[in-house]
Amino acid sequence: MARLDDLLRVLKTEGGSDLHLAAGLEPRIRVHGELRPVAGWSVLTDRDVRELLRELAKERHWSQFEKTNDTDFAYGLHGVARFRANYFVQENGAGAVFRLIPEKIVPLEDLALPKAIESLAHLEQGLVLVTGPTGSGKSTTLAAIIDKINRSYSKHVVTIEDPVEFVHESKKCLFSHREVGQHTEGFSPALRAAIRQDADVVLVGEMRDQETIALAITAAEMGLLVFGTLHTNNAAKSIDRIIDAFPAKEQDQVRLSLSESLAAVVSQLLLPTADGKGRIAVNEILLRTSGLPNVIREGNTPMLFSIIQSGKAMGMQAMDDALFALAKEGRILAQDAYLKATDKQRFEPLVAKDA
Repeated sequence: MARLDDLLRVLKTEGGSDLHLAAGLEPRIRVHGELRPVAGWSVLTDRDVRELLRELAKERHWSQFEKTNDTDFAYGLHGVARFRANYFVQENGAGAVFRLIPEKIVPLEDLALPKAIESLAHLEQGLVLVTGPTGSGKSTTLAAIIDKINRSYSKHVVTIEDPVEFVHESKKCLFSHREVGQHTEGFSPALRAAIRQDADVVLVGEMRDQETIALAITAAEMGLLVFGTLHTNNAAKSIDRIIDAFPAKEQDQVRLSLSESLAAVVSQLLLPTADGKGRIAVNEILLRTSGLPNVIREGNTPMLFSIIQSGKAMGMQAMDDALFALAKEGRILAQDAYLKATDKQRFEPLVAKDA
């Protein structure tokens, strides 16, 4: 048994999200957003870390790590969980981060997310962006939406990830899980192939380059329901990020295509609860309305805020409004909401009240 398995079990037992290993430090786990040392472990040397990491990596991943100082893969520990592993080299030597991927997909109903997010599972076509910084729970939210589709419809779902995180068991849907590097050479070739594979729903793990973004938009225009992720914090930045991925001479055409295909943008943050015993998702939600295509075509992203405000009856909400409501209810600390808010002046009275 790999010695790293013991650390991964501690991560699961302690309710942590990530295990951090780095030469020159003792192992640490992230629990409710805070990093803490693992009891009973001392400082690791570069050799210690490499010996631990070598036990888990397949030959091709270890070879890639030795060659490039980076590698990513998924590792399953029976009866515990799956983990997304990232190996790297830092100032003092080797390092790694293991992100816990729960074996059981949490249903949408149990995540306590806004009802509007559930409606995304019932879309027939279009591009849905789920955005937020690393560690904001995007993968968990996406997995829950896909699970809802799996429980509701008979469709062919193709997931393209690096590495595959949540593994869905077929309920009503047929799944094709494809891992970049193992089952396909990249996101773009896999997405191009999905269009020819009679897919109804496509999950693109990362829309990281111009070609992948273009193919995702094209697939949505052709009638597929495409879910993609970006590391942006709100709807306006998400749309700008997609447009800015293209050369200036192509941006008008991209705006036109995006205006016809974009179905929704859900931005997510994960904040500690006020009692410090857990974390809570906070969402900005933009849904397609009759006025949205024109705003995108004209590049008038500041108008998106007005669309969100006027669409509250549909379930739309701005990030600042969601943060303010949670802070006012005492579910998150006012200071945490203030730090994430765009209009900080609005939150100052709440912060002063808590002081």
